[in-house]
Amino acid sequence: MTKGKRTPTIENRKAYHDYFIEETLECGIELRGNEVKSLREGKASIKEAWVAIENNEMLIKKMHITKWDTANLFDVDENRERKLLAHKSEIKELDRKAQLQGYTLVPLKVYFNNGKCKILVGLARGKHNYDKRHVAKEKQAKRDMDRAIKNYS
Repeated sequence: MTKGKRTPTIENRKAYHDYFIEETLECGIELRGNEVKSLREGKASIKEAWVAIENNEMLIKKMHITKWDTANLFDVDENRERKLLAHKSEIKELDRKAQLQGYTLVPLKVYFNNGKCKILVGLARGKHNYDKRHVAKEKQAKRDMDRAIKNYS
């Protein structure tokens, strides 16, 4: 990789709108074939993805990674389940917390750290519509105050 060239970060901004993020965990991801090249190009989506814990393993489901242009016709499925890599104790702790009512695990960000692909997984609690309206109202009030201070100066 050349200096100055940055790999894109794939974010799930909708998760911050729909959920309160209580806790985060950085995990590795098990990839096959040309999936890494596609991720380096930013050709992936985690907007519809979620994380499930099955048999003491974390799996990310419905994460879409576009096939590489010159890839083999018999390459891997774009929406397949992928295993997330974390310590067993971390997985058990997240599973215990996710069992609480109203909590779920959502992927927040996919990025590269020292050449390795990482996923930031968040323990999230769903927002109600009135919570979303309250957050929007606070943002607008802050924007108005900043604008007034800028015009006053």
